[in-house]
Amino acid sequence: MLWVPAMLGLALIVLPVAGLFLRVDPVRLPALLSSDAALSALELSVRTGLISTALALVLGGPLAVVLARSGIRGMRVVRGLVLLPLVLPPVVGGLALLYLLGRTGLAGQALEVVGVRLPYTTAAVVLAQTFVAMPFLVVGLEGALRTAGARYEQIAATLGAGPWLAFRRVTVPLLLPALGSSLVLTFARALGEFGATITFAGSLQGTTRTLPLAIYTTAQSDVDAAVAMSLLLVVVALLVIVVARPKAVEGQS
Repeated sequence: MLWVPAMLGLALIVLPVAGLFLRVDPVRLPALLSSDAALSALELSVRTGLISTALALVLGGPLAVVLARSGIRGMRVVRGLVLLPLVLPPVVGGLALLYLLGRTGLAGQALEVVGVRLPYTTAAVVLAQTFVAMPFLVVGLEGALRTAGARYEQIAATLGAGPWLAFRRVTVPLLLPALGSSLVLTFARALGEFGATITFAGSLQGTTRTLPLAIYTTAQSDVDAAVAMSLLLVVVALLVIVVARPKAVEGQS
């Protein structure tokens, strides 16, 4: 009986994407995909997505360990704050970043003093993508840590391993399979980020106009080109999720 709602759910996801393939003009498709605007936006999306994923790992990895292992009271509130970008509209995240790091923001004014301006730069794209994508990594790693439990670290401690040694030799290897899957999802989310990016970074070709922003901008004047870019984003996302994530999941099993 579950096949019926399962197939309806699959159709709800697949059919709209299939409609893109039916809408595109196959004659114009190669020229549209090889245009300077499409290639520049794709290159910027991949580059900033990789940087955002690395930044999410550096910041979100330790955060996941603290959330999973710390016994300090109030961690439920902290966890809720960490997961907030998952439920907030991305444009709200963009506004929050803008009013914090913009010229009139508290941190932005301090940065202006030393000559650093973040809004409407490539760095702003990275920050916006990290803001919306990092919770995916934190959720994946924290879940893996809670599933594994703390018994292996405790055993390592009884054998004389200090906290840092136990973390490097026990905790990190336990996290590697889940880390691979979480990194893939984080990169895929960063790749498709739109709302926070356009609000905080704007849409400047070659600087902040990632592929999602290029699709939105191009759709105002050339629908066929926007559809072609959409297909390009779909294909890249599928390659990331279908090819990379199963390998990470296999490693976890």
